[in-house]
Amino acid sequence: MNEQIRYYQRRAKEYEAIYQKPERQVDLKQIRQYLGQQFPNKHILEIASGTGYWTQILSTSAKQILATDINPEVLAIAKEKDYPHQNVKFQLQDLYQMFPPETPFQGLFGGFILSHIARDDWKSFFSNCLSQISSGANLIFLDNRYVSGSSTPISRRDARGNTFQNRRLASGEVFEVMKNFPSESELKQVLSNMVTEWDWIEWEYYWLLKCRKAAS
Repeated sequence: MNEQIRYYQRRAKEYEAIYQKPERQVDLKQIRQYLGQQFPNKHILEIASGTGYWTQILSTSAKQILATDINPEVLAIAKEKDYPHQNVKFQLQDLYQMFPPETPFQGLFGGFILSHIARDDWKSFFSNCLSQISSGANLIFLDNRYVSGSSTPISRRDARGNTFQNRRLASGEVFEVMKNFPSESELKQVLSNMVTEWDWIEWEYYWLLKCRKAAS
């Protein structure tokens, strides 16, 4: 099993502690307000939905969400959360094994997943994500900026430019996890001719990309 997948299995019950860091609360409040308004009355796909932290926020305005993840451990936690509109379905899904749906989704959200994708795979990853949604639908990604003193230090960089962190769990177990920190210009280059209406937002600790699938 991929060490990164195993890490998130073992981290499931303590995953949301990352959202409790005091210095990040201002950013997170603004991001929650922003995301809660982005998919009104839309049927959307959430990839790497994890423990459902962002699923809950998206569900306040979306018509329907299919929340997917490769780890049953995190999905089990997500399923226990409260979704007042009863508009969330969950599915165990390897994002590398997604096929175009019969009815395209009206939007896609991926939180804190792009940073775990190898740089060489970014183009194919985005292409696969775009195959899930209809032309003109919005694609939104949210992820971390590297902030010294708050982010886990980078432990090494490979020949392809991917960066890695050593993550320690409460149990004391240590896992090496790929964690990239892409720039806006890098993603613009990867996504050129694939999307329109580029919107890049930076907070102190996070970045968000919102773009629209170009007409085919």
